Amino acid sequence: MAYADGFVIVVQKKNVGAYKRVSKKAGKIWREHGCLDYKECVGDDLKARFGVSFLKLAKTKPNETVVFSWIVYRSRAHRDKVNAKVMADPRMAKMMNAPMPFDMKRFSYGGFKVIVDA
Repeated sequence: MAYADGFVIVVQKKNVGAYKRVSKKAGKIWREHGCLDYKECVGDDLKARFGVSFLKLAKTKPNETVVFSWIVYRSRAHRDKVNAKVMADPRMAKMMNAPMPFDMKRFSYGGFKVIVDA
């Protein structure tokens, strides 16, 4: 089964364009190093009719939104190899040393085993 890294990121609405530009560059780097899929999705319909909304979960302010993203790999071992190459890529180092268009203190990330692929 595949493996995915998942992210929930709080972004100020005024920074969504800047976030998209950074994400496009990052996505290109991840794809070049072997990930199977790379998605960045900005909140659109976040008023939960049941459960806890992403807005509440991320404790967003009125001027903020949530980005939900994921990167797919063949396996956890494949993820580890791809991420090692990505982190060693000078383009990524340059991006990581620049100011981020989101709050790194409110950045959530984790690795997930895919249990259903329908």
